[in-house]
Amino acid sequence: MNDSMQDKLAIIENVQNWAVWRDAGDWERFKTVWHEEGWMSATWFQGPALAFIEVSQKGFDNGVSILHFLGGSSVDLAGNRAIAQTKMTINQRASVDHVEVDVVCTGRFYDFFEKRRVGNEDLWKIVRRQPIYEKDRMDVVDPSATLQLDVDLLGQFPEGYRHLAYLQSKVGFKIKRDMPGLKGEVVKALYARGAKWLAGEAAWDAPPVRSGI
Repeated sequence: MNDSMQDKLAIIENVQNWAVWRDAGDWERFKTVWHEEGWMSATWFQGPALAFIEVSQKGFDNGVSILHFLGGSSVDLAGNRAIAQTKMTINQRASVDHVEVDVVCTGRFYDFFEKRRVGNEDLWKIVRRQPIYEKDRMDVVDPSATLQLDVDLLGQFPEGYRHLAYLQSKVGFKIKRDMPGLKGEVVKALYARGAKWLAGEAAWDAPPVRSGI
């Protein structure tokens, strides 16, 4: 196995560990997938990975149900830097207007990776994670239940995560409304930042911390 393949496998393992450890509430191991300045962006949170872990743990302990399922990965390598894209779904269950629903959002994790010396090892870890939201839907858990959505509220959110944002706003989250989708200028800008990262440039200025809880 050549070095390139070993690097790609290490990156993909890290991506898989992110989903398994985060959803299982294995917070100590979850910390290890990030570099120390790691940054997480989501519909409801944008900020340092350690802050994301803290608020995720609080939500987990309070019964917030957000789970992830992963598909295939594609990794672009450039020396000690990489961009990994991984197909995924975000699954959230909650009560909307007293009706229990499931929202499934399909998209990709777009991850900025770097290999650095950590202790006695050279390790690939996440520097920045930005989900891309492609499409979603909402289903009632009880087939006999009915739910009437607020069309005006639903229409305020981008198509790729419209129902996820609707649910999250109903349970008290503040939602970022310009996250990248399948098409458009926002996702093009993300791809451009990824290209800069692979070229060895700084891909962003650190934005302010924002939690939607």
